[in-house]
Amino acid sequence: MPHDQPAEAGTGPATGLARAGRVAVIGASGRSGAALCASLASRRLPFRPVVRDATRWSATGLPEEPRIAELGDPSALRKALAGAGSVVSCAHARHAPAILAAAPEGAPVVLLGSTRRFSKWRDEHGDGVRQGEAALLASGRPGVILHPTMIYGAEGEDNVQRLAALLRRLPLAPLPGGGRALVQPIHQSDVTRAVMAALGREWAEPQAVVIAGPQPLRYADFLRAVCRAAGFRPPPVVPLPLPPLLAAAALLRMVPHLPRIRAAELRRLTEDKAFDTGPMRKLLGFEPMGLEEGLALTFAAR
Repeated sequence: MPHDQPAEAGTGPATGLARAGRVAVIGASGRSGAALCASLASRRLPFRPVVRDATRWSATGLPEEPRIAELGDPSALRKALAGAGSVVSCAHARHAPAILAAAPEGAPVVLLGSTRRFSKWRDEHGDGVRQGEAALLASGRPGVILHPTMIYGAEGEDNVQRLAALLRRLPLAPLPGGGRALVQPIHQSDVTRAVMAALGREWAEPQAVVIAGPQPLRYADFLRAVCRAAGFRPPPVVPLPLPPLLAAAALLRMVPHLPRIRAAELRRLTEDKAFDTGPMRKLLGFEPMGLEEGLALTFAAR
């Protein structure tokens, strides 16, 4: 199946979904949620968007009337999920305990986490993902938490687009350690395929699975690939220690119209983010898209 069609792995997931009944999609108006709903709609599979803001859902142009629920309101969330055959959450994984408590008894749950849960740089985001994973694994409920690496290629995402906009303006690309740390980004269509495959699988017990691109590469090489896909020559990479780069990032925030680089992003550039995709391939049954193909699709959609 062509990679640019977000799809399930083979015919199994679609068959499994048809048996499972309506899918409740929490966070349906976000990037990953909207991409999933578009995939479900294209296959005429029944789904129920669960959102906080009906206006944002309407802006997606997708079918189905939304259910409105705040994740901090147990009663509203339980009502929004009532009768669902399975539940997907594209909200932050820290909400997993509330979702597990509100989901219909026995309904499989698919959560989106993040490989930030493996970072040595502890922060609220990563801690929340770890807590969400622990809640699912302790629940005994059938399902999975999928931990994507950096997602690119979604409509409106700013990972590679923001990077390209910054690099167009820089004569040099200063990177901690010269950009030797490894990254393994995943295209949004493969995130959608992973969720569709997870929905179509019968989970005997809760699991956690990393989803990532086919192979890791050095961040400097990723940067160069982004520049080529965006249609300009990559600036030379200059190795710099982390502290001056953190100081420069703070100064950049004072310059109008210049893309921002967050201090946390720079810190994470010093650690490898490379993962074994064997479990993803075995459990979800698909081969992820290569970076060159994914970037070509991303910049063609501008």
